[in-house]
Amino acid sequence: MQKVAVVILNWNGEKFLRKFLPSVISNFSAFDVEVIVADNGSSDGSIPFVQNGYPSTRIIRLEKNFGFATGYNLALRQVEAEYYVLLNSDIEVPQGWLNPLVQFMDLNPNAGACMPKILDYSNPAQFEYAGAAGGFIDYLGYPFCRGRILSRIEEDKGQYDTPLEVFWASGACLLVRSKVYWEAGGLDDDFFAHMEEIDLCWRVKNLGYSNWCVPSSKVYHVGGGTLPNNNPRKLYYNYRNSLFMLFKNLPGKRIVFTIPIRLTLDGLSAVAYLLNGKFNFVKAVFTAHIDFYKSIGTLRKKRKAVIRRNPKDDSQMFKKSILMEFFLHKKKTYSSL
Repeated sequence: MQKVAVVILNWNGEKFLRKFLPSVISNFSAFDVEVIVADNGSSDGSIPFVQNGYPSTRIIRLEKNFGFATGYNLALRQVEAEYYVLLNSDIEVPQGWLNPLVQFMDLNPNAGACMPKILDYSNPAQFEYAGAAGGFIDYLGYPFCRGRILSRIEEDKGQYDTPLEVFWASGACLLVRSKVYWEAGGLDDDFFAHMEEIDLCWRVKNLGYSNWCVPSSKVYHVGGGTLPNNNPRKLYYNYRNSLFMLFKNLPGKRIVFTIPIRLTLDGLSAVAYLLNGKFNFVKAVFTAHIDFYKSIGTLRKKRKAVIRRNPKDDSQMFKKSILMEFFLHKKKTYSSL
């Protein structure tokens, strides 16, 4: 069995593979590492590029675009390794980036997953939106990061260079124990894309494992390579999948008051979009709610299937509203919370 499998899920990302695959292949250490490109039915030149330029790189071909969640599940079922690294195609990795992550996991057997510090490829002095220095959620399920709260992204001044247990590790660069990945059930196929790693990390926590950021490792992320942040489709997935995640994972009776509050806040955001003339965003929120209601039967079954070894463990969950802290109390950085 391989020590580490670095699996890059690709869909029509030839330009990113050309730019960043060389750094992934060349910047390893003494660890036994296999690099794999899992292709989600690309129609561009991705596969010929890898075949001709990097013939030693394994390619797993999927017949169509299954999205992030199912794409990785299908690919990882064909991979044998102690550790999986789920790596976005639009990430540049420096020399030695993998060492601290693997060493940390080897020394901490209760850690289920970890991530590096994620910096902005275009502005390396700044954290990148999708993960920064470790992810958290508030009690209503709104995600934020050490280094990024809502739209406010901090400069990296070394303020978050200490390893920290977090609520979720970013799917942009996620190292996870293979046995824990499958014990938790893998990524949820119904999510397709967006927030699926938060859902996975929550289930990892429910199993009694921990998630960490190891900032002695760092990578550089372009971000928005598939869907930009202002895309209505991305908004739809974020609203719908957030509700999916809360319904599945919230402990005990908390689901009774949390879901109605979230639905109300989502409705208020739709009103704000309407007043600003963003009609496609209003439709995205409305459709997300309709699809959530349609999925409640399936979500009930998934909720029953979630293994809760620590049913009352909500450590690393922020006990206040991140929206209130940000907008009302003007707390714009993680260190000010």
